Amino acid sequence: MNIMDFNVKKLAADAGTFLSRAVQFTEEKLGQAEKTELDAHLENLLSKAECTKIWTEKIMKQTEVLLQPNPNARIEEFVYEKLDRKAPSRINNPELLGQYMIDAGTEFGPGTAYGNALIKCGETQKRIGTADRELIQTSALNFLTPLRNFIEGDYKTIAKERKLLQNKRLDLDAAKTRLKKAKAAETRNSSEQELRITQSEFDRQAEITRLLLEGISSTHAHHLRCLNDFVEAQMTYYAQCYQYMLDLQKQLGSFPSNYLSNNNQTSVTPVPSVLPNAIGSSAMASTSGLVITSPSNLSDLKECSGSRKARVLYDYDAANSTELSLLADEYFILQVITVFSVVGMDSDWLMGERGNQKGKVPITYLELLN
Repeated sequence: MNIMDFNVKKLAADAGTFLSRAVQFTEEKLGQAEKTELDAHLENLLSKAECTKIWTEKIMKQTEVLLQPNPNARIEEFVYEKLDRKAPSRINNPELLGQYMIDAGTEFGPGTAYGNALIKCGETQKRIGTADRELIQTSALNFLTPLRNFIEGDYKTIAKERKLLQNKRLDLDAAKTRLKKAKAAETRNSSEQELRITQSEFDRQAEITRLLLEGISSTHAHHLRCLNDFVEAQMTYYAQCYQYMLDLQKQLGSFPSNYLSNNNQTSVTPVPSVLPNAIGSSAMASTSGLVITSPSNLSDLKECSGSRKARVLYDYDAANSTELSLLADEYFILQVITVFSVVGMDSDWLMGERGNQKGKVPITYLELLN
């Protein structure tokens, strides 16, 4: 027998097996044939594996969206990954915003309050952009890669063995059906032998599939460690961002004492207080020409019943109905006594009044005038 004859016979045998499985499957669906049920333990393992695959895919895809919101960038990274090539480095959104701020601040003038603030904000945004890159790299390596390896590796092997198990079950049930239909002794003997063979192959494949499925518990343990790594990476990222913004806030908080206007003008001539003797010099602290309430003397201010004039240095939009919006270079009266009648008010805030409007205002946006 030559190779061609062997291939023809093999193809014929495969076609016969496929037809037999198709007939068995169709009859099962129509309720015309019995179906061998898998044991409960194996069914539970199969269900657990399928559930793990579905949720792992969802978590993986949404994590990718979280780390890279731009869908076009994700597609580009996917293509480069499939080509086994490194994607070109691109500037991220915080870095781009930071560069715009630095360029704007440089053009407006580093010596102006606004220009200096823009430069400092831009530098902070660039630091956040660097931290963002580190988060993406760490998360991709320690979290996304293991999840992807499971989907593209372990689960594909499980799915392949599960399909083989399904085929072996169809072969077994088809053999059982042929044995039931066999009438002649010779046919029955042949059918019984075929049944023994298909039963043995089914049992062996069921055991192989079971061993693979029991590895899902180890997969969960591995993914748990990866999840801890992801949480730690996020914790580091947000801690860095918080520290960067805290430092920036401290730098911006010093602007009212260092810069009085965007055009480098000196402060306006101090306006005499309505009640010059109502607030003693011990209740005020002067820094670079800016007079700010001293927290150590708040108890003295509680007893004062006068008011002070203040110059607004920066625009401020009220966050809620308890606050008062401000416009730069606007003058209005600060009711010092009202500040301390509000229980629990932060020392960084005063109560401002403009006509019939009244609300809390941040002290760092103001220059109190003598």
